[in-house]
Amino acid sequence: MNSKLELHGGAISKPVQLDDIMVQAVRHARLPLCITDPTLPDNPIVYANQAFTELTGYALEEIVGRNCRFLQGPDTTPDSIETVRKILSERRVDTVEILNYRKDGTSFVNALQIGPINDENGELVYFFGSQLDISARRRKERESRELAERELLHRLRNIVNVMSAMVRMTAREESNPAVFASKVIERISALGNAHFDTIGRTDKFGIGFSALVEPILQAYAPGGASQIKIGGVDPEVPRDLISPLTLALHELATSAVKHGALSTYEGKIDLHLRIEEADVPQLCITWQERGGPEVVTPERSSGSEIIQSLTRAVGGTLTYDWQCEGLIARASFPMTELLR
Repeated sequence: MNSKLELHGGAISKPVQLDDIMVQAVRHARLPLCITDPTLPDNPIVYANQAFTELTGYALEEIVGRNCRFLQGPDTTPDSIETVRKILSERRVDTVEILNYRKDGTSFVNALQIGPINDENGELVYFFGSQLDISARRRKERESRELAERELLHRLRNIVNVMSAMVRMTAREESNPAVFASKVIERISALGNAHFDTIGRTDKFGIGFSALVEPILQAYAPGGASQIKIGGVDPEVPRDLISPLTLALHELATSAVKHGALSTYEGKIDLHLRIEEADVPQLCITWQERGGPEVVTPERSSGSEIIQSLTRAVGGTLTYDWQCEGLIARASFPMTELLR
């Protein structure tokens, strides 16, 4: 019996004791697959399934007889190429991410799994290679990292801005240097804790809304808890809403400290929550300021890009209504898993 695989029109007719059912499974698998023959010069491809041709854009006759390196291109890294060579030389099953190129010149990140195929005597007769285009996954991961970095920078800018405002406010109310220093340290510490306690909370689940937001808002309020009123329902906040929700509240509180209700001791903020029943229940939040200086509508669009990006990413909305007596902001977030 021939222990080698024979190619007939791109299909294997007689594998190493593989039956016809296995051959058909490989041929019609949605996962791109190819088989190379290391006993031939330059270890050429001797079989590729239809999914492989669809991924690469090459016809079968353009693939068979060529070494897989024809999929490499200008930005394929030497390290990934060397990893492929090492896996082949060590005859082990392993996976490597490598940048490959289609026939039309477009690139894709290929999670390439390679492994040996031995005959009944344990002798190497073929290598298999399975390809998985993970470009979209890597792009999403990169965008998530970039968004997280922008979020962190935005938080840090907020802290600096609010610290400056708090120092000025405290200086107006306290002439005693010791009392002034004590109040500034206390307020800055509370502000820092309110930010940093929420930066890493995206892996937590089931935290109550009030428990999440009260420390944030009270850290910004010069008069403490008496300036903040939270009413309505008090649902538990799903994990994916923690980051956009807390950052939106930090943004609103920062604005209130700089030129809104929290820039004075007389100012008040009413925060009201309700659940709007729908196919996907919506957490609706109304932020209303009163008692502060007369509001002037900002020249630039309200809200930072980072806040709007995070809100849109979870299917939410955030709008601003600049009334003379105080800002009214309305936010809506889908509660895909509502916890009452």
